[in-house]
Parts: sequence; structure tokens; C-alpha cells
Amino acid sequence: MSLNLNKLVDKAWEDKGIGELLDAPPSALEGLTKKHDELLAELKIKTIRDLGNWKYAAKAHALVQLADGES
Repeated sequence: MSLNLNKLVDKAWEDKGIGELLDAPPSALEGLTKKHDELLAELKIKTIRDLGNWKYAAKAHALVQLADGES
């Protein structure tokens, strides 16, 4: 199965596979910069995988999903 991730990532990362993207710095995501990498590194988030597995992001996502269910 082929996925088009181009709208999710910075242009320089458009030709990469999902494994490479998960190991990439957060700035590989569309809209994030090297400055974001520095700020996130202070929270021990150095890759997109780290960001996706960050427990606080998961909790925030769960709250958003619950709120969407209330509307």
C-alpha cells in the first residue's frame, strides 16, 4: 500500500518512507522549524516518533476526541 504523506511533511522529506520519517526530527513535519526541534529536545523529544509517543500528546488527543463526541 502506498501512502501520500506530502501534505504532512516538509518538502525536503516528501520522498522518504514512513520509517525514515518516524526517525526524522520534528521539523520534518510541515510547519515546524529547527527552533521547534530545539524546544522539543528540552522535553526529550528528538524525533517524530518521540513526539507521536509523547504521553502528554496522547492525553491531549484523547481529550480532543472526547470533546468532539460531546458536540
